[in-house]
Amino acid sequence: MNSPVRRSLEIDFFRGLVLIVIALDHIEGSVLSRFMLHNYAYCDAAEVFVFLGGYASAAAYTNVATYRSVHAARRRFFVRSAEIYRAYLVTAALMVAAGALLTLWRIDSPVIRETGWSDLLAHPVGSLLGVLSLRHQPFLSAVLPMYTLFALCVPLSVPLATRRPAVALAGSVVVWMASTWLARGLPSVDPGGWAFNPFAWQLMFMLGILCRTHPLSNEFQASTIGRWLTAAALVVALAFAFIKLCLFTDAQPGYMKQNLAAVRVISFLAIAWLVAQAVRAQSIRWVAERLPAVVDVGKQGLVCFVGGTVVSIGVDTAVRLARGPGWLNGLAGDMVAISALLLLAAVTKKWKALRARPAPIHGAAVPVRVGRRDS
Repeated sequence: MNSPVRRSLEIDFFRGLVLIVIALDHIEGSVLSRFMLHNYAYCDAAEVFVFLGGYASAAAYTNVATYRSVHAARRRFFVRSAEIYRAYLVTAALMVAAGALLTLWRIDSPVIRETGWSDLLAHPVGSLLGVLSLRHQPFLSAVLPMYTLFALCVPLSVPLATRRPAVALAGSVVVWMASTWLARGLPSVDPGGWAFNPFAWQLMFMLGILCRTHPLSNEFQASTIGRWLTAAALVVALAFAFIKLCLFTDAQPGYMKQNLAAVRVISFLAIAWLVAQAVRAQSIRWVAERLPAVVDVGKQGLVCFVGGTVVSIGVDTAVRLARGPGWLNGLAGDMVAISALLLLAAVTKKWKALRARPAPIHGAAVPVRVGRRDS
């Protein structure tokens, strides 16, 4: 019998890298964030995170369904959905606690308004019920409710994408096109709705699923059509970089990200194709093998995401309060944030390894070596 498929080193590396980038992007004075994707493309780490989530979910579901059973695969993602929901509640609680501490220490930070601490003071019962029912999603926890829904849909979306990829893609595109209208039915105390419209972002998740269930062969990528696609992707990526850096340097409105505007999808696809060529050339694997700590962050994704929210707020606050050159403080904050995530991943990995060890059997008979008596 064949053994289960091993995890993809490249996918874990990208997930770890994206989690680090997400943490840095939420630090106001970050120096390294100035060189991240959102500065020269119309997409950012969020698209990569959701796409990789779809890819990894398809891999996990297919693996469990093949080597155990379909029922086990479905159950795994129902449990996974509950785990993500619990992680959302923990993150929301951490955000409220952060708001309370910033208020107690009288630190003037714009983050306080978004943590939900003032709402909890004014309407404690209503605020708690709002968080539990997903109507109110405190700062940095907003992506997890969307993931909770995606995990619930994996047992339906992955088999459909496997058997009828064209139908799965067409249906996803239709839902994406109607996403603004569909989002009106989502529970939300914010008139603007959820920070991440799941009806729009499911397209990115589905693209990840399709890339895992129907990967393009290396032969196709190296073919004439593949080379033309590479050239086109390079032109699109460079054109968007020129526009962002030279023409429209102002930040785009949040609506484009909230509802996954078409320009963001096109920008992501162009960059994703170019990255796929680097993966095919084994360049990404070469880097990943030399940065195993980043790979560990990707393997401990949920823990590192939740921990990363606290790291972001803590470092952001420290950078705001620090005295000295702004760029030096920002760079020091970046190093602290990265180190904290790498340490969190290492500790979590060690803890899981200890838990996985079989418990010793108490009261087991100890073999006694019996020797010949001396006469």
